[in-house]
Amino acid sequence: MALDLILQNVRVAGADDDALLDIGIENGKIAALEASLGVDGETLDLNGALVSPGLVETHIHLDKSRILDRCSPSPNRGRDHMARVAAVKSKFTVEDVYERAKATLEGCLLHGTTHVRTHVELDPNVGLRSFEALQELAKDYSWAVDLELCVFAQEGWTNVLEVDVNIVDALKQGAQVVGGAPGYDPDHAGQIDRIFELAREFDVDVDIHLDVGPTAEDMDIFQVCDLTEKFGWQGRVAVGHGAKYSLLPADQLRDLGKRLADTGVAVTVLPATDLFVMGREREHSVVRGVADANALVSCGVNCSLSSNNILNPFTPFGDGSLMRIANLYANTVQRGAMEELAECFEMVTRRSAKLLRRDDYGIAVGNPADLAVWEVSSSAEAVATAALPVYGFKKGRRTFSRQRPELRRP
Repeated sequence: MALDLILQNVRVAGADDDALLDIGIENGKIAALEASLGVDGETLDLNGALVSPGLVETHIHLDKSRILDRCSPSPNRGRDHMARVAAVKSKFTVEDVYERAKATLEGCLLHGTTHVRTHVELDPNVGLRSFEALQELAKDYSWAVDLELCVFAQEGWTNVLEVDVNIVDALKQGAQVVGGAPGYDPDHAGQIDRIFELAREFDVDVDIHLDVGPTAEDMDIFQVCDLTEKFGWQGRVAVGHGAKYSLLPADQLRDLGKRLADTGVAVTVLPATDLFVMGREREHSVVRGVADANALVSCGVNCSLSSNNILNPFTPFGDGSLMRIANLYANTVQRGAMEELAECFEMVTRRSAKLLRRDDYGIAVGNPADLAVWEVSSSAEAVATAALPVYGFKKGRRTFSRQRPELRRP
């Protein structure tokens, strides 16, 4: 028997023990997982390194990343982030979006990501240009990543007739997910109703920007839960941000967690953006605005952590590292126990894959060999140190490698 590749002497992330195993790969899939595989094939001895499934980015905006050179972030803690982005979207071209998105996507790949859901804005000032660019990007980078597109409108929907036309057009062209931003719509409920109507018509998943604000009042999550339950969309609905959930007392957060768990609505927490934009109405005692995903997970909710914006006015930071995001989140919500950090790792791997409804994900025989290699002893350590992966694999093919820095002693 011969295999295409054998990764030798690895620790498998999430395994019950630290036993060293070999991962045998054949035709892009995991063909064997056992100690000391006695088979022929190319080998790579990883000397006890941790191997995890590839990371999963569930919420990012590739189309409007890397635009700081054309719309700088607000000075003096201003709050006009959306206006600054909206002012330049009309100048986006297919080529421009493709090049910026490519640079950001490559940053994600080099940090161990193998699956991405990107949100794509279809407001009239950009039309379908970003969608066209990202469709092409998904094809060109299929060797390294599964890229799915969630179409939505950032600047209003029910009050802008062209938006509905654009979103329907994109869904007809194969967009896999429909989303929205009802907080920027004069008719929150009307937008949410239309999202679910389109989800049913095109049989696609739902992923909505939801409940960002300085108080816990007027939350839209309950309508989302009701519609999810009404139409049988359990496990197919996610909401991003949920900054208002960070302002709930513990008992109310538990009640919300139970409702989310019962209806199968997932939550994606976006710490980099929410830390940057929340609390700007305050001059002191600034709220963090980052929902406690660990608390929601304890209620049975599926949660993920993601990057959201990178190098634009909403978040003038970022490099595509989900470990950096997980570390930032853990610092913010003050989760430092080993089991809590391990759960954070789950929120950028297994839980995120569940949100994307990937039933072929994980280190198991028969699954695609989508892997990341870490020079740490555990997934908790990877989060605690914001670790960098040293290798990545997509369907068994090495997609990147990172050379270890060398300390030059005198």
